[in-house]
Amino acid sequence: MSVRRRELLVGGAALGAGALAARIPGVATAGAAEATDAPADASLTAAIPFEGAHQAGILDARPNRAIVVSFDAISASRGELAAGLRTVSDRARALTAGYDALFGPTGEGPTPDSGIVGPRVDPDALTITIGFGASLFDRRFGLAARRPIGLKPMPTFPDDALVDAECHGDVLVQLCANTEETLLHALRDISRETRGVLGPRWKVEGFLPSPRRESGAGRNLLGFKDGTANPDVADEGTMAELVWTGSEEPAWARGGTYAAVRIIRNRVEFWDRVSLAEQELMIGRDKAKGAPLGKDAEMDDPDYASDPDGKRIPLDAHIRLARPRTPADEGSRILRRPYNYSRAYDEADQLDMGLLFISFQRDLEAQFEAVQNRLAGEPLVDYIVPTGGGYFFLPPGARGSQDWVGSALFV
Repeated sequence: MSVRRRELLVGGAALGAGALAARIPGVATAGAAEATDAPADASLTAAIPFEGAHQAGILDARPNRAIVVSFDAISASRGELAAGLRTVSDRARALTAGYDALFGPTGEGPTPDSGIVGPRVDPDALTITIGFGASLFDRRFGLAARRPIGLKPMPTFPDDALVDAECHGDVLVQLCANTEETLLHALRDISRETRGVLGPRWKVEGFLPSPRRESGAGRNLLGFKDGTANPDVADEGTMAELVWTGSEEPAWARGGTYAAVRIIRNRVEFWDRVSLAEQELMIGRDKAKGAPLGKDAEMDDPDYASDPDGKRIPLDAHIRLARPRTPADEGSRILRRPYNYSRAYDEADQLDMGLLFISFQRDLEAQFEAVQNRLAGEPLVDYIVPTGGGYFFLPPGARGSQDWVGSALFV
């Protein structure tokens, strides 16, 4: 980071929340909402505990909205960094539980709360998940010897077109909730309280299709069901095998997980010109039902053994490459928790929309990268292009009201 950028970010303590929003791509200033007499939604009171053996926002069912933010650590010392990370957990603990906002007396000081959700900050199924990038373990803070075994910078894969400004970062914060205003309120709160410690690097906002439209897995912006073949999060043995780290890691990192975050742009203008039959052959599923080609229901086994030559489901179909369902490949399964995203038009007047891909796994190389290597060169690469993201290690959860995520790293 240049000295000039560091001075700008550290000196930002005098700036207001609006200046922060202007520095993060994609945050727009909204006008006042129209008055409404609609009653408050009961879902606003849904609360997911921040504390636990593992962090929330990994195994939990996805709420409707998400924001993923990557930060650079800009603190001057290891102690300041630790204090800033503790603040993230402290604010997450309060925000996910809900509280009555204190607007405080009028005066010259800054308002204690943005006020965008009103006088009551409801939990709204908010989860705040914290991760560390490989760059945090460089020489700045004396953490190199404590780096998780499998943590490294995300590589550039053969079909990527990565934009440097949308890649990597020291600290990842994933926020998920039922409503967008809850996420924006939480982001502004955390950013305000960590100014001078964490400087924003990149941000992506995600959404899910409405479950009112149909049951089963939601659809991505290519129009296909996405996430049908996820492992069972209720199976503790499977999660221990595929998601949670164990004795292979330093003691502080056991019970965490690795996140692979990918911003995958969909070339929707080109995709929308492709015939339905060709789209289905590239994916390997019936677009309307979500079923594997030749099967009846979304959750049906594709039964590749009965189709060894790929006459029903092509050998290079996305679902077949991603999960071949052979004994040798089942250990490379990942837990997918993606969201759709939609941003602006680009300079060529093409829509910038696609998939905010998020997966959790115990071993990045043996799982996520194994899947990526199988997918290299698939027919779908003509219509999707990864442009950003990164690898992050998510420590175990805060164990009590005085603990914070990542505390054991600094012991």
